[in-house]
Amino acid sequence: MSETEQTVEIFTDGACSGNPGPGGWGAILRWRGEEREIFGGEPDTTNNRMELQAVIEGLKALKKISRVDIYTDSQYVQKGMTEWLEGWKRKDFRIKGGAMRPNHDLWRELDDLARMHDVDWHWIRGHSGHAENERADELARSGIDSIS
Repeated sequence: MSETEQTVEIFTDGACSGNPGPGGWGAILRWRGEEREIFGGEPDTTNNRMELQAVIEGLKALKKISRVDIYTDSQYVQKGMTEWLEGWKRKDFRIKGGAMRPNHDLWRELDDLARMHDVDWHWIRGHSGHAENERADELARSGIDSIS
């Protein structure tokens, strides 16, 4: 079995109608040619929270420890996990003045989930015709609709 067949691909997106406002998240999980789509929403949230929630829910949907390629159009998520997270953790997610970093609760949850797996993070340009990103965006919008 090739490495690609053993890797779970997760394509995620978040959306918000107003920022803050009603928001949704969507994820497509692909493994061995099979796909599963999931989505959800919250009545009062931000776009960044929904981007994070999409990845969290995608990882929560995994039934076993896996090798995972995560595709997101959010540089906030991708750079947060690959460049910024270790520094944030050293400062206990505090920013100048001692306040908590925005979304620290979701960053902690995502960090815990990602450490359970072998994750590679990929940024893709949003709304550029990438088929799975466009579908994840539609799922995120369905998440907004689901709470209306």
